Amino acid sequence: MTLWDGVLPFYPRPRHAAGFSVPLLIVIVVFLALATSFLLILPGIRGRSRWFWLVRILLSFFIGTEIVAVNFSAEWLVGRVCTNTSYKAFSSARVQAQVGLQVGLDGINITLTGTPMQQLNETIDYNERFSWRLGENYAEKYTEALEKGLPDPVLYLAEKFTPSSPCGLHRQYLRAGQYASAMLWVAFCFWLLSNALLSMPVPLYGGLALLTTGASALITVLAFISISSVPLCPLRLGSAALITHYGAAFWVTLATAILCLILGGALVSLHRARPSVLRTFLDQNVKGCPGQTRRGSLLVLSNSLHKQSGALDLNISTCL
Repeated sequence: MTLWDGVLPFYPRPRHAAGFSVPLLIVIVVFLALATSFLLILPGIRGRSRWFWLVRILLSFFIGTEIVAVNFSAEWLVGRVCTNTSYKAFSSARVQAQVGLQVGLDGINITLTGTPMQQLNETIDYNERFSWRLGENYAEKYTEALEKGLPDPVLYLAEKFTPSSPCGLHRQYLRAGQYASAMLWVAFCFWLLSNALLSMPVPLYGGLALLTTGASALITVLAFISISSVPLCPLRLGSAALITHYGAAFWVTLATAILCLILGGALVSLHRARPSVLRTFLDQNVKGCPGQTRRGSLLVLSNSLHKQSGALDLNISTCL
């Protein structure tokens, strides 16, 4: 400590809070670009079909973006608390700080922000990511954090999710994340299938695919609830306790699942009760149905033959 003039030398460089998840940002930008390209062709669509296409495009891209984006979100389970807590190991110094915990499907994110940010001759602003996705070892990440000398609140929360922790949170949340992520990708595949089917004159199967999309997203939510419902170990940071609750990604996924179920159910019901209204909404008029076109052609041909037969009978009777 004397060598470093009283400055704690454990962490080699200042930390800055992360602004936005890069994979999440990429997903949003890609879907926004696709949605914009489709919206650019709307002025070329005449009549009220333009508004039907606008609603379809916005709803479809919202569902697809949400299904992919929540895979990379850390907002499934969140908690935040302001407390007076110890700062570094081997030091009795305490700081007033805000500690945040975010649990995603592939890891946790821990933030520590001083209030005020400048305390103990340091800038207290940390944002640390600990991942358990495939190919990454959570225990190694935690060991690296120990070697860096991260602040006590960060190490305390990270230790609760290690495989060797008595809390057993690592196995529970790892399993929850794997099951939830797998079902989200299933939902994404059925979303693609529903868009393809609704673009063809088979709205019934498109509605069924959309129902399956909603069911898969709902199973994702139920999987995260059932597996992560194990009581969380008491998380005490100094003089306060950190309480967690479901975050934005959880509630948006639940809302999307309900929306898909409602839309899919409406499509199936309209196909049974009012197929003409459904064809109008999907911009599929009667001319687009092969069966009805063939029946109409046969009817016109029959009427034409009937008229010709009547005219021939009239000519014969006149001659006689």
